[in-house]
Amino acid sequence: MNKLLSAGLISVCLFIVSCGNSGTNAPRTNANGEVKKGVAPIPDNEIAIIEMENSAAYGTIKLELYSNIAPLHVARFKELAKEGYYNGIAFHRINNTVIQAGNADTKPGAVAKPGKEGDSGKPNVPAEFSDIPYDTGILGAARLGNDINSANSQFFIMLKREAAFDNKYTVYGKVIEGMNNVRTISGAPTAPGTERPVEPLRIKQITIAPR
Repeated sequence: MNKLLSAGLISVCLFIVSCGNSGTNAPRTNANGEVKKGVAPIPDNEIAIIEMENSAAYGTIKLELYSNIAPLHVARFKELAKEGYYNGIAFHRINNTVIQAGNADTKPGAVAKPGKEGDSGKPNVPAEFSDIPYDTGILGAARLGNDINSANSQFFIMLKREAAFDNKYTVYGKVIEGMNNVRTISGAPTAPGTERPVEPLRIKQITIAPR
């Protein structure tokens, strides 16, 4: 996986970049990591609504999506949401910088595959880097391995500014409502010495709705 320049951020990088196979059927890649510069994000006319199973504790998170910045990532996120892929999936890694979800292995009854963290089964999505800074509320694409083009189904939401992520992970949206719920999720108890929640923080569903 890519190592961030600051040694103090290695654990956060590990949090976001999961180990796994990058897949052989991926679309055209962005192998050189080109960065789209000077393009302001334009919110789609649809938003994503994350509803938690324990709504009384964790509520709802609403995100705007930026197809003009990362069309392939937005299309994949919408596709998976509409197919119900995220229903029952848990936020499996949390800390004071990000919360992350999208791993199919966290679904009830799922059997993890050794050496590979669960994905959607669809081809990976090539990187769509931009110069949008990684700040509070930003929605980013996690990767399944070292390859910058190995994003698939996992996503993370930022709790604070993290300059070390800039130009290294695809930005494709931002929280517009429910940051208090993001913070509540990030503060849930974790197993000692890990970033794994003690109790599953399950997503009931993610819906795509008109803005």
